[in-house]
Amino acid sequence: MDTFASYHPAALLGYFMAVLLPAMFSANPALHLLVLLGGLAFWALLVPGRTFAGDLAFYTLLSLMIAVTNPLFSHNGVTPLFFLNGNPVTLEAVWYGVDMAVMLVAVLYWCKCFHRVMSDDKLLFLLAGTASSLSLLISSAIRFVPELKERIARVHQAQKAMGLYSSGSYVDRLLGGLRVFSAVLSWSLECAVETGQAMKGRGYGLKGRSHYALFRLRPRDGWFAAVTLCMAAAVVTVMARGALTHDFYPKMTGLSAAPEALLGYAAYGVLAALPFLLEAAGRCRWHLLLRRCARQDTGGEPGKDGVRWTY
Repeated sequence: MDTFASYHPAALLGYFMAVLLPAMFSANPALHLLVLLGGLAFWALLVPGRTFAGDLAFYTLLSLMIAVTNPLFSHNGVTPLFFLNGNPVTLEAVWYGVDMAVMLVAVLYWCKCFHRVMSDDKLLFLLAGTASSLSLLISSAIRFVPELKERIARVHQAQKAMGLYSSGSYVDRLLGGLRVFSAVLSWSLECAVETGQAMKGRGYGLKGRSHYALFRLRPRDGWFAAVTLCMAAAVVTVMARGALTHDFYPKMTGLSAAPEALLGYAAYGVLAALPFLLEAAGRCRWHLLLRRCARQDTGGEPGKDGVRWTY
């Protein structure tokens, strides 16, 4: 059950912008930590445990590399820890590297969530009414990569069956790869021209032309958009008033504990945790419905999941 992904694409796009922009344009470590925790929790619900563990190991190594590299090249700050080749390694540079690593990993996790939630049809739905040419270009580009891989495999197998790969030398492999590339490129260009002509024949992009709308606005989309807008407005207001300002150079300042700053942290924490809460609630509701169906069962053959279904 993908509860969060079932919301309207416009509401989802607005949410991702609301959660990413404050993190990307702020130097506050608390905001970066909140958005990282929210992205980690949501990604843990979207993928299997093995995939999540692999991603976590990779991004942990990436963050360590960034945190270690920054103080070696940036020597700003007034609190030197030690000297390396005559250059000071400062406390401010170390903490800035850690914060930059947390922010980068958080943004990468949310981009992965965006790619999983905002499918191709949702992006095309958002662009179809305002930028039909751009929508067609994105649709063609999204389709091009898997189609190109399939065509390369088909041409390679056909040429191998014809006996064109008679030896295992590097020259033979290079020439075979060039033949495959030439055939696939010609094939792709021909298909692109045919697709353009077909779309033009169907009147794509003409003024007044209607398009099929797969997604409809529902009351829960309005509530979701309203909550997102309220939380984002609270965070932006607190940031504009300077309550969340934080500096690393030349001397690192402490995080503000004023009531206004705490309000901004709470609003951004709710905003970052919203997908996880909605997804977890939807899955709990789904499992409760399955148990209720199992208790109300009066017979029938059990399914693969061990639940007896009654029709």
